[in-house]
Amino acid sequence: MDFSEIPAAWPILWAGMATTLQLLVLGVLGGVILGTVLALMRLSSNRMLAGIATTYVNYFRSIPLLLVITWFYFAVPFVLRAITGEDTPVGAFGSCLVAFIMFEAAYFCEIVRAGIQAIPKGQLGAAQALGMSYGQCMRLIILPQAFRKMAPLLLQQSIILFQDTSLVYTVGLMDFLNAARSRGDIMGLSHEFLIFAGLVYFVISFAATRLAKRLQTRVAV
Repeated sequence: MDFSEIPAAWPILWAGMATTLQLLVLGVLGGVILGTVLALMRLSSNRMLAGIATTYVNYFRSIPLLLVITWFYFAVPFVLRAITGEDTPVGAFGSCLVAFIMFEAAYFCEIVRAGIQAIPKGQLGAAQALGMSYGQCMRLIILPQAFRKMAPLLLQQSIILFQDTSLVYTVGLMDFLNAARSRGDIMGLSHEFLIFAGLVYFVISFAATRLAKRLQTRVAV
């Protein structure tokens, strides 16, 4: 085992890590926003809205993420062409980001829905008795408390997404794992670079998991 070449390859590895972190942050933000909308739809008294959200969640939770990434890699350019009427370059990063947002939204939806249902229903009734609309009740009273309760779960799902970003190798996106693998192949040190990549993923995931446990204790209501 020869790990002496890893420091020299750090600029390439860091560029790959930057891509991984960008996918993670944007995927979590987009997934939480879309997941919150889906959660509100599932809790809606409108059967059509609830049915659409339920079908969406069940569908994406029943198929592998790798398949979703491959689908959107080919589907996103066609969809944009149908909308704009012209070829729009999307690239692997854009298509993977859309895939992560759409896929993770199904999981974030269930987390948000559980957080909302954990809030006593009497608070919603009390707010409406004060003259607040349903939207104001959710925005000012219910969702702030719900997000506090589900913060540890959101962080845990984000850790899973961080690990799942390694699947973008299927469409050739140069994330951290793909950068380590490619550099290792060039240097003839595949095992060393993959072991190093595994250690990096472990350290980050383990630290984030410990943070989630501490956060769960601190935000407990």
